[in-house]
Amino acid sequence: MTTSPPPYEPGHHLLAGRAAVVTAAAGAGIGGATARRMLEEGASVVVSDAHARRLKECAAELTDAFGADRVASLPCDVTDEDQVAALFDLATERHGRLDIVVNNAGLGGTADLVDMSDEQWSKVLDVTLNGTFRCTRAALRRMKAAGAGGVVVNNASVVGWRAQRGQAHYAAAKAGVMALTRCAALEAAEFGVRVNAVAPSLAMHPHLVRVTTAELLEELTAREAFGRYAEPWEVANVIVFLASGYSSYMTGEVVAVSSQRA
Repeated sequence: MTTSPPPYEPGHHLLAGRAAVVTAAAGAGIGGATARRMLEEGASVVVSDAHARRLKECAAELTDAFGADRVASLPCDVTDEDQVAALFDLATERHGRLDIVVNNAGLGGTADLVDMSDEQWSKVLDVTLNGTFRCTRAALRRMKAAGAGGVVVNNASVVGWRAQRGQAHYAAAKAGVMALTRCAALEAAEFGVRVNAVAPSLAMHPHLVRVTTAELLEELTAREAFGRYAEPWEVANVIVFLASGYSSYMTGEVVAVSSQRA
């Protein structure tokens, strides 16, 4: 069975007056969809990405749609602690508060473990897990000092639960993101901050589809009950839910955004 995506849901002001940071937000994937969705829900957003040119284009597009007073941007490589600090300093200075942080930065790759180099392993772990750690730490330090609560949402993956050949580094990193989320949530609860994660199974966008073989895409979508991949905005909707007051009693949770049957 193959189905079509549902109609795009309009905003409901779930994040009105909130200030958010979204990492890896310059592309056509989950980060970009999340930034747009949060703006549609009334938030002010600082978008960041390691790709400065794409980030500039993304920020210009969002500014045209939502206004310069609600959109700011700063290039950030999440493997660099100084750049992470600068990003969160800008967010606090620009909007006077920090309510929501979405850690979307991650790096994949495919290699069997027997062929994987130390460099391949370390690069994926440093962006995907260590980068999430650095940004979560920066967010919690500022949220704790401000004493006004807040929400962190991390992007994990069902691969952190389920084995997939050639993905040992990525799966280990995403499983680490899940564990980091649960531990950080216990600590952050003491100062009123919630930390949760989403775990998408298969979310694609046109650029990613173009670089994926037809055979692999067919294999992956066959695992999904809907017979299709998720649109990035479908994952963004769940991130918005976790960032909003509708999930006020949820922390330390990893929510699968998936229709996988096995």
